[in-house]
Amino acid sequence: MRPELRGRTKRARIDAEAREPSVTETGKAGSSTRLGQLRLLVALDSILVEGSVTRAAKRMELSTAAVSRMLSQARELYRDPLMVRSGRHLVPTPRAEELRMRLRALAAEADSLLQGGTEPEQDAIDAIRASWNKKPLIETPPLAVRPSVLLDGQPSPEQLARQLDRHRNSNKKPVERLALHLAVIGRGIGSSRPLTSEEAYDAYSIIFRGEADSTQVGALLHLMRYRGETAAEMAGIVRAARDVFGFTDSVAPAGMETAALDWPMYLSPMSPRAPWFLQAAVLVAQAGHPVLLHGAGGKAEHAVSMLDIPVVMSLTEARICLETSGIAYLPLAAATPQMQGLLGLYPLFHTRSPINSAVHLVNPLSIRASFLGVAQPAYRELHRDAALLIGQQDLTVIGNNRDVGEWVPYRPATVYRIVDKEPFERRFGALQEPRGETRIGLTSPEYWHAVWRGTAVDERATRIVLATAALALMTVNRSRDDDLMRWYATAQELWERRNASK
Repeated sequence: MRPELRGRTKRARIDAEAREPSVTETGKAGSSTRLGQLRLLVALDSILVEGSVTRAAKRMELSTAAVSRMLSQARELYRDPLMVRSGRHLVPTPRAEELRMRLRALAAEADSLLQGGTEPEQDAIDAIRASWNKKPLIETPPLAVRPSVLLDGQPSPEQLARQLDRHRNSNKKPVERLALHLAVIGRGIGSSRPLTSEEAYDAYSIIFRGEADSTQVGALLHLMRYRGETAAEMAGIVRAARDVFGFTDSVAPAGMETAALDWPMYLSPMSPRAPWFLQAAVLVAQAGHPVLLHGAGGKAEHAVSMLDIPVVMSLTEARICLETSGIAYLPLAAATPQMQGLLGLYPLFHTRSPINSAVHLVNPLSIRASFLGVAQPAYRELHRDAALLIGQQDLTVIGNNRDVGEWVPYRPATVYRIVDKEPFERRFGALQEPRGETRIGLTSPEYWHAVWRGTAVDERATRIVLATAALALMTVNRSRDDDLMRWYATAQELWERRNASK
């Protein structure tokens, strides 16, 4: 038999097996219908997870028609609609919500039995830990390893430091100039000083162009980190990145100069938290404010794909996508593999570098407004001050336990802001924290996506999304007032109609 005929025969057999008689057809749940009833439960679990008959069919490797028939039979079995349509999604009824956790437990136990019989509780924990860890779209490129360079008659660091002013304007090779900058910050306690903004600009321009010795790169990164980078140094790093990688020549699409928002999202791969901020970014885009997301790492990219956010691989593509879709994600490695390579040094040192801080301010499309998060308290004001030095017009910096623009509003927060190049701070009180919902049997990505689709309800997570969207809306609208709840109400309206057009 030809392969295509065998495929059609197999699909026909699967569809026929899905036509098990329901309880109402036989009048009893006899042994002849037990397998069919079990299939109904598995199908209903998949529909609850996916919020769509079509996606559930793909998950079960059945035809859409077969799963649709099983949903009809489940409705007869429970004498309840179970799933009602809302836009392009199916929303569970209260009866279906009552069944959700029991169905998930049944599916998890079945998977455990079929995969070797390990404890289902441990299986669930392992799945949740690993579920966000996906392969990145672009692998971290290795740094170019340059041959070791020995300068003829190389002086001591102290001598280099004393000679710095005399040689500043001389026509030296890049490696020699970088050595002078290293001498400024590395000549010992009481004798060193931070780099000026121009010195940092020159040093990192050399690194970004690949003209530095690899030993110098590591030395500069970690000397600066050990001392603690200044706002002037960070501004110099950002200006170097923008000039070397062409970001200063790139502008937001016409008409979006005051409406768009730059949203960096450089998540630690060790963070177990779900990226609720991405749902807030989509709400802001749906409100008519184009959002450019840029970041690095498989976790963020996996979440981006689940929300159907377009992924772009160039600045030109990003501009076009903002005009057509209103939101886009630009992997850092596509815009600047050099900076991605420097971030990729973390496993070698297990400590952050100035690149981890500066990357949040690179703003690839030179968008007027930017919204970012900073984990370290001292660096929140530092980022704001560096942004002022590079001419950022509007900015909001929120502090949290990871470097991304997201507010968990169950504790007071001070935000550092710039509006029309004027810096100020605002402190917002905490919102009441509702009880968290149980997510038995759902992996973290499944639950995160179910909340967005409306197939799961989690008031605690929803308030994180709305509070984050409120801060982002304040930023892009250049609002100076303290009436956060006004923007929160706007975000809530956007949330309630988020899937209306789908």
